[in-house]
Amino acid sequence: MSEIKVYLLDVEGTVAPISFVYEQLFPYARKRMANFLAESLTDSSVVADLALLVEEYRTEKDADVPGLSSHGFPEPFASDLASETCGQRKKRFRAAGLQCVVAYLQWLMDRDRKSTALKSLQGKIWKSGFESGELKGELFPDVPAALKRWSELARVAIYSSGSVEAQRLLFRYSNFGDLTGLIAANFDTQTGPKQAPASYAAIAAAMKVDPAEVLFFSDVVPELDAAREAGCQTRLVAREGNAPVADTHGHMVIDSFEQT
Repeated sequence: MSEIKVYLLDVEGTVAPISFVYEQLFPYARKRMANFLAESLTDSSVVADLALLVEEYRTEKDADVPGLSSHGFPEPFASDLASETCGQRKKRFRAAGLQCVVAYLQWLMDRDRKSTALKSLQGKIWKSGFESGELKGELFPDVPAALKRWSELARVAIYSSGSVEAQRLLFRYSNFGDLTGLIAANFDTQTGPKQAPASYAAIAAAMKVDPAEVLFFSDVVPELDAAREAGCQTRLVAREGNAPVADTHGHMVIDSFEQT
């Protein structure tokens, strides 16, 4: 077995309780999404997220998707989005129907879709909550010691469907203080889907290590299968509150980072 040079961690159900994500973070973003979008069209990064959302909508295959195009979204909102003035952008966005856009985002949230555009927008909303103290990142008790121990031996990286910004907020404003100094790199779905072996190969390449030198922790078996197919070492994390796993697919199971 190769020496571990990168400890790669999933977030939800691995370093943070699933309940924190579903009972605090998601409702916080859902409640504020409409106001945030209405007030943020001067922000080029928000415009970029909305442009990506348009592209995601165009490739949507679920027949249950809200019929947003009948309300003018995404077609009128899609063309030359980034080149418009702020005033033009706001006018067109409101004409396209803010409620329609929010309805699509909430539809994605209801299905826990790993939408890169949605996750980026959520991260921007959570930022104000973390910075104001309304939100505090909830991590499992064994996380700080493990990060410290692993960072002294190798490097620690995070790979989550949540945006890189959201990941950094979670660790910067955690219930154990600012832990970002122990994390060498962050990756999200811009790197690739979490159930695709190529994503883990890309992370290994970015970290300048062989995939066999990466140890990936997750509570999701298909993610671990993909990492193993890419050549990584794996651990299935069984935390209190996680869904039971009927078939571990041969991945070593731990219920605490103290076991690694």
